[in-house]
Amino acid sequence: MLLQGKTVVVSGVGAGLGHQVAAAVVRDGGNAVLGARTEDRLAACAAELDPKGEHTAYRAADITDEAQCEALAALAVERFGAIDAVVHVAALDGYFGGLEDADFVSWQGVLDVNLLGTLRMTRACLPALKERGGSVVVIGTQSSVAAPSEVRQAAYAASKGALTSAMYSLARELGPHRIRVNTVQPGWMWGPPVQAYVTFAASTEGVPEEEVLARLTRRMALPSLATDGDVADAVAFLASDRARAITGQSLLVNAGEMMR
Repeated sequence: MLLQGKTVVVSGVGAGLGHQVAAAVVRDGGNAVLGARTEDRLAACAAELDPKGEHTAYRAADITDEAQCEALAALAVERFGAIDAVVHVAALDGYFGGLEDADFVSWQGVLDVNLLGTLRMTRACLPALKERGGSVVVIGTQSSVAAPSEVRQAAYAASKGALTSAMYSLARELGPHRIRVNTVQPGWMWGPPVQAYVTFAASTEGVPEEEVLARLTRRMALPSLATDGDVADAVAFLASDRARAITGQSLLVNAGEMMR
């Protein structure tokens, strides 16, 4: 199995992608250390994926708080003795708009979570990662390189674009410690957020949900949207030793909507 015996810290474990990443870690033989702001959600995820509690641990953690990041990293070491990978799913993606209507105080909040929060969590895991090398996997977004026409999320795209730029520097800085740093960039990804968008758009326009979904799907080279699970599988690969020679790379998981 890809992650047999590996310990993976996953931030931002909720109902969508974070849950699927944690599920992929456990499925592929790893130990998943789960972090998010809501402890009840973490407990439910751990109970579902690992009823015996042998391969999961969790702690409420807000990545805007350095001490909480350090506590989550410490939990991984205390429970499983190491950190082999950290996957950054936690993000603030609910602020919409462009430049003309921008509230830059809100933009600062987005940047604090998506950019600085990811860097805080990475730094908290560094002492353990340096022990034997490992992997940092950042969840980016296709929106940072190709803005969608359906919604405006300039702050989110800018924060994730900055994070991708930071990835290149981190890959150089951490490479001598055998720590790899890569980004997975999902496009329209079938999971709770896109399901909510399809439902909202269909209700607003007075059309069936299938019509809204078809508008998205027809742009793809493949005949269906990527799913949360597809993205989680790409993450599991990059977190594993199978990707031992891959660093400083961005992988689009988007069913071929955009090709680079």
